[in-house]
Amino acid sequence: MKILFVANRVPYPPFRGDKLKIWNLAGHLSKDHELHLFTIAQNREELQHAEILKTRFKEVHILYMPVWKSWIKTAFALLNKLPFQVAYFRSKAVLHRLENYLSTQNYDAVHVQHIRMGYYFRGLPKNKVVLDLPDAFSLYWKRRAERAGWPWLKWFASLEHKRLYKFESRFLNEFPLSLVCSDEDRQYLLNHCKANIQVLPNGVDTTVFSPKSHIVSNPKRLLFTGNMDYEPNVDAVEYFCKEIFPSVQTKFPDVEFVIAGQRPVGRVLALANDYIKVTGFVNDIAEEYAKAGIVVAPLRFGAGTQNKVLEALSMGVPVICTQVGFKGLGLQNGEGIVMAGNTESFINEINRLLENEDERNRLAGKGMEKIRSTFGWDAVAIKLNQYLEGLTK
Repeated sequence: MKILFVANRVPYPPFRGDKLKIWNLAGHLSKDHELHLFTIAQNREELQHAEILKTRFKEVHILYMPVWKSWIKTAFALLNKLPFQVAYFRSKAVLHRLENYLSTQNYDAVHVQHIRMGYYFRGLPKNKVVLDLPDAFSLYWKRRAERAGWPWLKWFASLEHKRLYKFESRFLNEFPLSLVCSDEDRQYLLNHCKANIQVLPNGVDTTVFSPKSHIVSNPKRLLFTGNMDYEPNVDAVEYFCKEIFPSVQTKFPDVEFVIAGQRPVGRVLALANDYIKVTGFVNDIAEEYAKAGIVVAPLRFGAGTQNKVLEALSMGVPVICTQVGFKGLGLQNGEGIVMAGNTESFINEINRLLENEDERNRLAGKGMEKIRSTFGWDAVAIKLNQYLEGLTK
């Protein structure tokens, strides 16, 4: 097939979930199909990645839209009822370029990433278009509103949730197929959308995140990974450091906590001390997993599937998480992952695994087996291929 990917971010370097997804799916699909890419750059450095992207895409079209323009567009959305997520990338110039490009090409299928890019197709034929959402966005903002401490943030999150809820209800119905990364998100959307919504899980590179690399240097090393300017991650590590870690330290004085991820904001940097390490950007995140005894995912809001959990389990590292990090995975409690429902339970589960090496190893084996058979990018690419072929019949 001849397939166009319309991505909301330049998918290189693949250091975050949305970039990882397009980069890895393209790596597998380009073996059998002709792929083209249409995407938006928000800094000029990203324009330099066109050549490496051509190793997976026959044609690459990158349009430059600086971040400051996106924020202005978002601010103007206060005057209308458009979700801020949609307003962020709204551009007549981009729309005209996309329309002109589509008029000169004949694609068998079009993969559109994110509701931001899907909005460009509102007036275009969509019979060959699949809309791939990172998660149920209105669910994400609903949970963020529930956790917001500042009144203005609670107001903003509630407003965005309401706008997205109404927008999803009518907009998703326009596409022959929409995809989300977990059954939890699918069921949520089906409650207010009469659309064809299916699941395309997030994946993990099982060659990079291999159990062969897992040589624990310190069994009492706890690890959290993720982009550290992303609010759910910032909230998670603050919560962990203030309400969970001190109790664990009481029983295990030599325990350490590592926060590994790019762009740590001031609130994250302020957590560092003799027992809590903030790494900043890490060239090889697999090395951090390899040195850890347990990965923790104490997220209190968010949606979708957590890549950090998939990567850890693929390497044979047991994970303790909250319901937010658990429900989107489709795993059973004990399949490499332990779900802790509250702060006391989270503390107890960490203590239990720290003092029981056999239980850590048992969890590691179960998680590895499940993740590597279900969430490898090759399996995810096969599933997407089936969805895209379905549009052509």
